[in-house]
This record gives sequence, structure tokens and C-alpha cells, in this order.
Amino acid sequence: MSAATFETQGHPWWLLLMGGILNVIIGLLLLTAPAKTVLLLVLTLGIYWLVTGVFVLVGMFMDHSAWGWKLFSGLISILAGFLILRHPLISAVEIPALIVLFIAIQGLVTGILMVVMAFKGGGWGAGILGALSILFGLILLLNFANLGTIVAFVWITAIFALVGGIFQIFHAFQQRSA
Repeated sequence: MSAATFETQGHPWWLLLMGGILNVIIGLLLLTAPAKTVLLLVLTLGIYWLVTGVFVLVGMFMDHSAWGWKLFSGLISILAGFLILRHPLISAVEIPALIVLFIAIQGLVTGILMVVMAFKGGGWGAGILGALSILFGLILLLNFANLGTIVAFVWITAIFALVGGIFQIFHAFQQRSA
């Protein structure tokens, strides 16, 4: 998203700056104290899910549309939040592992679709990317519960947060000067 696009949506430049600063802080904390930072982020997620679930259930009584889905998602959110807060250390390991598992499955599905596209005339580039996506998806799938994979995921997340935060800060100042 370019700075001009961000500005046309009515967001002030300082909001982008604050998001960038927060990303840089999270990235630095994940690099310098990964275990404590992951635990803090997981606890924050647990509180968020717990509170969100309560609000969804309360909102269900004000707006009766799709009440079954709201009841289900509210109860699941409350349950997930409660489990995370009850077992924060286990959650700090399991949630990153589940994210890696999700990325592995997404890589496999995307890779298969790209290979199918390549055979239907999408070109050899799509086939190569599809094969690589399948390969990386299989590697992640076979190692998603491995502690080394989880640590690598945390480091990669830290680097993305740090670099993305720096770009956000840069774009915020660009937007301010424009």
C-alpha cells in the first residue's frame, strides 16, 4: 500500500508512524528476547480472543442475524482465550507451530494449483514455482512441530516486523512531507 493510498483512505500519517514504531519494537524484542516476547504476544492474543468472544455473544442479542454463527464463533473465541490464559507456556509453543502448519498446508495447496495451471498452459514458470511451493510445504509439514522450525519462524517474523516497521516509518514521513 503506497503512502498516497493510505492518505486517501483518511488515515493520518502519525497512525502509520505509530504502527511502524510498534513493528520495530516487536521485531527487536523478538530478536533479543524471543521466548518472553512470544509469551507476551500469546497472552495478548488470549486476552483479545476472550474479550472478543464476550463482545460477539453480547452483540448476538442486539443483532439476531446469523445468530448461530455468532454463538459458535463467540464460544470458540472464549474457549481459545481461556485455554491460552490457562496454559500460556504450552500455547507459546503450539500457536507458532499451528501457524507453521497452516503455512505448510497453504504452500502445498498453492503449489498443486500452480502445477495444474502450468499443465493447462500457464507456462513453465508457474510449474517451477508450484514445485518449489510443494517442496517447501512438505518440508514445513514434516517439521512443523520441530522446535528449530518454530524458532526459525519467530526469527523470520522478527525480521519481517523490523523491516516492515522501518518501511512504515519511512512512508509515514513521506506522507507527512507530501
